[in-house]
Amino acid sequence: MISNDIIGLVLVYGYIAILLIISERFLKKYPTFSRKFLHIMVGNVIFILPLFTSQFIITFLAAAPFIFLTFLMSPYSPIKLNDQISSSGHGLGLVYYSISWTILAFFFFNQPWIIAVGIVAMSYGDGMAALVGENFGKHKYKIFGDRKSFEGSIAMFLVLIAMLEIVLVYYNVSISTMAIIPVVALVATIFEGITPKGLDNITACFSAVGTYLLLTLIVF
Repeated sequence: MISNDIIGLVLVYGYIAILLIISERFLKKYPTFSRKFLHIMVGNVIFILPLFTSQFIITFLAAAPFIFLTFLMSPYSPIKLNDQISSSGHGLGLVYYSISWTILAFFFFNQPWIIAVGIVAMSYGDGMAALVGENFGKHKYKIFGDRKSFEGSIAMFLVLIAMLEIVLVYYNVSISTMAIIPVVALVATIFEGITPKGLDNITACFSAVGTYLLLTLIVF
């Protein structure tokens, strides 16, 4: 029903507006933490997804506009907003985040739990990896350019297992599917660890979704 889609849009934009206000007004003194707070908490849009019934609305009105909006907040924007929060990490990291969300929304609009698997890998998974790694990461490794930490990767793996369980319970997915969660979390963690330059918002997302889809086909 179109009314549900409208409610979904209002909730998505309202929720993200609240996060931006918190980040810009109350956490601005801590730009790195503020950016990760935004990065992680945006992932809670997964709990709004069931409201959407239209592929067009969830893709082109709920998700795609954020590609443009996050680009305007990036260091590459023609409009210099001097936004310390968005520029404190990889310049296009949030743009890649929005691109991934849009692609998932287009292809899996009628299977929102699959969208949620990808978003959780980007938000809680990748976000916690960076947050823990930057503050507690003492054992570093570097594979393709970016320095990551084992502490951050372990945090991502554990948090992602917990969040994927919450996602599947929330969407009432068969309990038997829970068995594949550690494998999905492990693959996403590996891809996050080896991917440089903010592209982990793409690789962690789609490696999680791809692994989930492959294992559900093979195992079930």
